[in-house]
Amino acid sequence: MTPPLLELENLGVRFGGLQALDAIELAVQPGEIFGLLGPNGAGKTTLFNLISGITPPSRGRVLWRGSEITNLDPSRINRLGIARTFQNLRLFHSLNCRDNVLVGLHRQARLPWAAALLGTAAGRRRQQTLRDQAQHLLELLEIGSLAHQPAAALSYGDRRRLEIARALASGPELLLLDEPAAGMNPSEKEALRLLIRRLQSQFKLTVLIIEHHVPLMLSLCDRLAVLNFGKRIALGTPEAVRQDPQVIEAYLGVGGVV
Repeated sequence: MTPPLLELENLGVRFGGLQALDAIELAVQPGEIFGLLGPNGAGKTTLFNLISGITPPSRGRVLWRGSEITNLDPSRINRLGIARTFQNLRLFHSLNCRDNVLVGLHRQARLPWAAALLGTAAGRRRQQTLRDQAQHLLELLEIGSLAHQPAAALSYGDRRRLEIARALASGPELLLLDEPAAGMNPSEKEALRLLIRRLQSQFKLTVLIIEHHVPLMLSLCDRLAVLNFGKRIALGTPEAVRQDPQVIEAYLGVGGVV
């Protein structure tokens, strides 16, 4: 059996008297699209913050390819191959779209300071290569025509796409998507589902996604975990999770159907 790409062992975090996450156990396999479901306040974004190094856990471990990364800082975790988007968009709104993606490409710059400062031919070629890479990512996210538009001028859905492009710019193996379909209409959600599948295949990504829209998650994900009040209450295939009594109760009350 292929070893997990990401493992969470007995992971928990407490904020004062609030136990936000308690004894979370998960293993994400290479190449799968793994979904996190749960009502508001279930701890989903907090879990992303633990994985990406933004919040230190109170207990437990985060393992990447079998090695512990629990207390590494976010930049180190990103360099290892984990990139994320945020529930509340974190773009550079005054920069245009291409420059936002160029920020994500900084790891690939590898340009000596003297070449950048003096504007040598080698420096200019490298900068053009990076601009071309940024434009290519914008094209893949279907916002290439907006390259020179400031991020603040984009529609909400296009800003979501821009944030995904910037995350992809760091060359991740694992992409964490925090509610990428928030605020989208049904046709936009379907387009996003197809886009995520295409990107996952093209970049050979593993995807860990948070989303509230249950039909989208059921049709997109290979496996799902469901959190409620900081605890994992279900884990399995979309069909198994859909029929789980605890999941039905958490979302709709006893007797509902997800």
